[in-house]
Amino acid sequence: MSEQYTKEQITELTEKAVLELLNTARLEAGDILVVGCSTSEVQKQTIGSASNEAIGSWIFESLQSVLKPRGIYLAAQCCEHLNRALVLEAAAAQKYGYPIVNAVPHLKAGGSFATAAYAGFEKPCVVESIQAAAGMDIGDTLIGMHLRPVVVPVRISFNHIGGAHLVLARTRPKSIGGERAVYDPALK
Repeated sequence: MSEQYTKEQITELTEKAVLELLNTARLEAGDILVVGCSTSEVQKQTIGSASNEAIGSWIFESLQSVLKPRGIYLAAQCCEHLNRALVLEAAAAQKYGYPIVNAVPHLKAGGSFATAAYAGFEKPCVVESIQAAAGMDIGDTLIGMHLRPVVVPVRISFNHIGGAHLVLARTRPKSIGGERAVYDPALK
């Protein structure tokens, strides 16, 4: 049975989650935050079973309201029907040298959140893979393949948006050199 969550509840939790993540992840302008989102899970339904365009838009708009003024790029992960490709601004793809592929997400191939991102970005494009600085997984959509190699879990004050399990992560540079090496504590 579906539980109803209001626009205000979802947008408030989304904004709070991304702000708490940003406080820990230390992202800078030009960095990429990858987000996977199952609107079905937000409604306490099985992933992929109850896509909701309105919820996808609410979450996209909430994220953009926080990220865009900071100059942080949002990458919206598509569902498995598009092989978890990502929607992002063409400027981000160009900056990082990510090859653009030909796909347009929609409700049944890409999902509600990626579809909202494609409609909401200034100049959207789709790429197959990225290496983002941080990530937000709403509903266990498995974003790990799109993060830099050393991933660190981020715990915040809550772990759900609606009915969806929420997992956050940041990345850090690899520590190399062994016992003689000296590390910069600001990069941990």
